[in-house]
Amino acid sequence: MSKIIVKELSKTIRHNRVLDNVSLELDAGGVYGFCGRNASGKTMLLRAIAGLLIPDSGSVEVFGKKLAGGAFPNSMGIMLADVELVRWLTGYENLELLAATRSKVGRAEIERAMERVALDPKDKRKYKAYSTGMKRRLVIAQAIMESPELLILDEPTNGLDEDSVKLFHDIILEEKARGATCLISTHLIEDIFPLCDRVFRIKSGCCAEITDAKEDA
Repeated sequence: MSKIIVKELSKTIRHNRVLDNVSLELDAGGVYGFCGRNASGKTMLLRAIAGLLIPDSGSVEVFGKKLAGGAFPNSMGIMLADVELVRWLTGYENLELLAATRSKVGRAEIERAMERVALDPKDKRKYKAYSTGMKRRLVIAQAIMESPELLILDEPTNGLDEDSVKLFHDIILEEKARGATCLISTHLIEDIFPLCDRVFRIKSGCCAEITDAKEDA
């Protein structure tokens, strides 16, 4: 089935209800936004859809595959908000290292992914010397380099300047045209609202669809 189906999903962490009976269905090939303040539950929902969070109750199904017992979607690129790459490697070396874990892409795909986010694959600077924006763009590159069916991007525009946000928008539209399903979280709804087919507000672990960018996230 070409859908992402979340059914009655709940999770409590340290007595805090981070997901509260969340249910939604998302068609494949769309761009979906999840907006909310810090600690609202949006990151936890994305982690659950990625198979990185085991719920207390409820279920997640991604394109016909039920995620249970530590299972992951079959074809996924993911960007977590707090991710850090290897500080003493170059940008290219970091992506080369990550690509080696599944051996699905080679030099050409890695270089293309870096060029798409306006990074030079031949840049010899180490990751630790990258600016905040360059680091964010490199992590976006690792998420897209294998052309996954599912893209999960947690706060991808944090630390990006106006030009980089525009570049990110272009990449998401390209990924959608390719047929990818894109899930994007943010606390700044205006950053992603024009991109999205549907947008959801996450508040106190609950999820509700919104249709107006002026609604409080």
